[in-house]
Amino acid sequence: KQWYQRRVAITAGNPKLVSRSTDTKAQRKQKSPQQSPAPGVPGGTRDSKLPPLDVKSQQAEDILNSILPPREWTESGQLWVQQVSSTPATRLDVINLQEQLDIRLQQRQARETGICPVRRELYSQCFDELIRQVTISCAERGLLLLRVRDEIRMTIAAYQTLYESSVAFGMRKALQAEQGKTDMQKKIEELEEEKKDLERQVNELKSKCDAIEKREAERRVVEEKKHAEEIQFLKRTNQQLKTQLEGIIQPSKK
Repeated sequence: KQWYQRRVAITAGNPKLVSRSTDTKAQRKQKSPQQSPAPGVPGGTRDSKLPPLDVKSQQAEDILNSILPPREWTESGQLWVQQVSSTPATRLDVINLQEQLDIRLQQRQARETGICPVRRELYSQCFDELIRQVTISCAERGLLLLRVRDEIRMTIAAYQTLYESSVAFGMRKALQAEQGKTDMQKKIEELEEEKKDLERQVNELKSKCDAIEKREAERRVVEEKKHAEEIQFLKRTNQQLKTQLEGIIQPSKK
């Protein structure tokens, strides 16, 4: 069995058989490795003094198991446990780790720039292996690196939450703008229909006004002609009466 198939090479120890299918639960509990809480890790005492040199190896293993928990699986009815290796790393191991990181980045087609979950996952696994190597030589330095790793993860999670909330806010605003755009288009269409109706009314009123003006102009012409004829009639009548009156007056004078 390999230690996490998709992970960057984290050095692991040999698998250990914990129990068989014939073992009872009590026997499995007795066979299970008991991990004592290490100072500086959850379950340990932060203010405890540094242990003697003869128990530092066991303490390093406990810290490693706290940082990178053992992997358990069942095969053929048997429970197996595999822990990370507590063997100190050499310069060649670091070079191999770098090569494995580059290979995994190429195999999983991680992007070189921008946000890439694959690249982030692989670098996080590589950092875990570096923490393992440092913890073996100096447990306190490994615990400090663990705090740094957790703080970085918390910061990234906070940024991710902020990013997701910003995206959700932007989507809501976009939907609101789209809804407002739809309402505005509907209102524009209503106003255009109202405009067309008003233009139709204006054209009808203009037609009526033109008809009235034409009719009144014709009536005025008729009235003027009639008036002129009446004036001519009255002038002729006046002239005839004047002539008759003069004809009556002149014989009387003679």
